[in-house]
Amino acid sequence: MAAAVPEPSAVARGRAVLIVRNTQSGTAVIRADPGELIAERLADADVRELGEGDDMAEIVDEAMRADAPPAVLGVYGGDGSVSRMAELARKHDRPLLAMPGGTFNHFARSAGIVDVATAIDALERVSTVEVSAVEVTADEAPPILALNAVSIGAYPELIDERDRRRAHLGKWLGGIVAAWVALRSAEPLTIVREGRRARVWSVFVGAGRSDPKRVATMQREDLDDPTLDVRIHHARGTRMRAVASLAFGKRTAAVLRALKLMPPRSDVERLVVPEFAMTVRTEPGRPSVFVHDGELEEQTEGGFRLRCVVVPRAVTVYAPEGGAPPARCGASSRCARPATGVRQPLAQRPR
Repeated sequence: MAAAVPEPSAVARGRAVLIVRNTQSGTAVIRADPGELIAERLADADVRELGEGDDMAEIVDEAMRADAPPAVLGVYGGDGSVSRMAELARKHDRPLLAMPGGTFNHFARSAGIVDVATAIDALERVSTVEVSAVEVTADEAPPILALNAVSIGAYPELIDERDRRRAHLGKWLGGIVAAWVALRSAEPLTIVREGRRARVWSVFVGAGRSDPKRVATMQREDLDDPTLDVRIHHARGTRMRAVASLAFGKRTAAVLRALKLMPPRSDVERLVVPEFAMTVRTEPGRPSVFVHDGELEEQTEGGFRLRCVVVPRAVTVYAPEGGAPPARCGASSRCARPATGVRQPLAQRPR
């Protein structure tokens, strides 16, 4: 259900806007601090810092209990922070102002939000998009909302290895070392789905249809598509192909494909479904984990049950009109649809 979007006058200069800044996001990327820009253009916004150990939900819930609760919930951070605020925006029936401040910013890029200024422009013009999402439940835990993808297997294990080395090596160097470890030690795991057992390198469950040539569907190409795009990478090839399949940059994936390091299509099963469930079984000593939008979740040793369900129109997000630009397609490739579902700016809507 679409959230009520306030009129421009109601949020002028950030009035009735709550912005939570995650100071831990994007530390591996050199970028200008957006504080001055936010203070200049959204001078009346309520800006809170999310420090280490702080709970975003507590900050938002406290603000919503105030006599004058915010009409818009904003966040400056990476994909994990944006997805968490999207979950809270859905809970409180508020539109989301997503300001990219992470390392990759997959969701913001999908929505055409290239920087903080673009997000503020969309807020001022009241240009929004209805975004579908994935609701993922592990065993009996509360459901989690993901805007990009949920995954098990090689990628979560790589993230787990990187995070354990991050304090000493940093995110980028820790990631390089983690990839090297994965090349030497990655092992397939077992999943059970609809009574069928399979050995797989990874499973990715993406929100909306994505590039059919990819395994790692980290960045969506359609914002309002109410489907799940599932990629099951069966363990028929080498560890090298298992790690290479995690490439989500178009150029990197193209190079690896040219070098014949990407898995063949016969190794990757694709499903386009409204929901997907599986039981994950891990070997002793192997991580029992899954990842949603870059956030690692540890589970009971030995395995867990994972269920993903698409949520149509899960959250209303401020985004530039037209969303992200259409993907370029070669003569023999299938074009992905551009991001759709963007509302006209309020001033242009028919009365």
